[in-house]
Formats: sequence, C-alpha cells, structure tokens
Amino acid sequence: MNASKRTLRALAALVWYTGGILLLAKGTGYILQAASARPDSALPWIGAGLGALVGGIRGRRAFARGCRKNLARIDALAAPRIWEFFRPGFFLALGAMIAAGVGLRMIADAGGFWSAVVVGSLELVIAVALLASSLEFWRRGAGSAGVASAGEPAARDVA
Repeated sequence: MNASKRTLRALAALVWYTGGILLLAKGTGYILQAASARPDSALPWIGAGLGALVGGIRGRRAFARGCRKNLARIDALAAPRIWEFFRPGFFLALGAMIAAGVGLRMIADAGGFWSAVVVGSLELVIAVALLASSLEFWRRGAGSAGVASAGEPAARDVA
C-alpha cells in the first residue's frame, strides 16, 4: 500500500507524540503518587525537575537528531509504503520499550515511595525528550498541509 511522504511524516509524528504524552501522564502520576505518600519530602519534585531538565537536553540533542534522520530517510523514499514511517528496527525497539515500561510499572507499583520517584523521573526524562524533539516534525512539515519536502507538491496526499 503506497502512501505519500507527508502521510508517513504525520504517522511518525503521531507515534512520537503519543509516546510522549502517555509517558508524561504516567511519569506525572508516579511523581504525584510519591508526593502524596510523603507530602513533607521534596524528593518527588526534585526528581520531576531533574527528569524534565535531562529530558530537555536529551530531546534537543539525541532525540532531535534521530527525528531529523528519520524525516530525511522518509524524504528519500522513492515509492513510500504506509509501514515505512519508521525503520523495522525502530518498531522492534518500540516493542522492547513498551515491555520495559510494563516492567517499570510493576516495579513502581510494588516498590513504594522510592520506586515511584525513580520510575516517574525516568518516564519524565523520556517524555520530555520526545516532546522537545517533536519540534523537528513541525520544522520539516509533518503537521502542516502547506509545507512539503523537496520535490513533493504540498497538495499531494494520495495513497
């Protein structure tokens, strides 16, 4: 099944944003859980702040670079197929990350305060990194009907 490059960029952005939003919700939930368990402790808020800071740095450096490379790869596809919005290895890595997330959830749920702080902070790192790097999609036109990559008409979105 063929797809336009614009469609592939939009699908990649959708997966990227979905992961970022879900992890932001989960990470925030664990931080709030830890904060309610020990309202006198600043550790959950320190963990959240560090998670956001490290996530912002990772997002602007490593994740944004990966995003740019993927968008350039999509732009270079001669006859894009609907499933080519990420490389096959990315889908395998995504499956591993989802499995790791399930494992982290079990650790956080069973471990109490410290586990909630650590897991919440880790999830915030990844969430903020995904959301910070997602600006690359807008710079390259993934979410805009009027922006097209080199060699592709803006109005073309045919399957």
